[in-house]
Amino acid sequence: MGSPVTSGTTRFSLIADLARREIGLIAGLFLAAALALGFGLLAEEVLEGDTSRFDQAVILALRTNGNPADPIGPAWLEELGRDVTSLGSFAFLGFVFLASLGYLFLIRKRALALLMAVAVLGGVALSTALKMTFDRPRPEIPHAARVFTASFPSGHATLSAVTFLTLGALLTRVNADRPVKAYFMSLAVFLTIMVGLSRLYLGVHYPTDVLAGWCVGGAWAILCWAIALRLQQRGKVEPPSPSALSGEGR
Repeated sequence: MGSPVTSGTTRFSLIADLARREIGLIAGLFLAAALALGFGLLAEEVLEGDTSRFDQAVILALRTNGNPADPIGPAWLEELGRDVTSLGSFAFLGFVFLASLGYLFLIRKRALALLMAVAVLGGVALSTALKMTFDRPRPEIPHAARVFTASFPSGHATLSAVTFLTLGALLTRVNADRPVKAYFMSLAVFLTIMVGLSRLYLGVHYPTDVLAGWCVGGAWAILCWAIALRLQQRGKVEPPSPSALSGEGR
């Protein structure tokens, strides 16, 4: 039987951990709401045409003077832009999605796999619905990459945020090691930002398209993270392994 002091310390530690999780959950939901509000404000400004000068200025700043068909920089930079933008394509994100589901099934995190499937497929449906609703034309300059849909919000920015950030958030629920959590989320944010910037550089999107995509995708990913956290607290989603919970490897 443990001493009263030990029992009291353990109880205090559990309460402190619960408080940190609740604060993190509230902060996450607040950030998701702020991103959703940001998207709403952007959409309103775009519909009213108030962002036209800003959008055109940024697009033209990334093109060679006197030749809007040519992005600034050497030829290899344009090719690099196409390579980076492919990371936000349906094909690549589909591979990442399926590979991640396979990984979660292999480690027997089936509830997390189901949650990820709902999150990513729901994000795809949301992105498609928003594009069809706003139906904004693409920038009126020669594009350095082929496009097939409307411009607002950027599908690549939205879906890369949905997939990478959702994946990063859900993977943090599998591992309790803080450096690993930070690595997952930093990589997810980096990839999301690079894909969005590549769409601007190639001239296939206005900056407000990309910003709107980041807002929608980020809000959706954070909401999915919050749901995963709540389900884990209630025992509906598998907790991290005992070795992770004990802090092994920190």
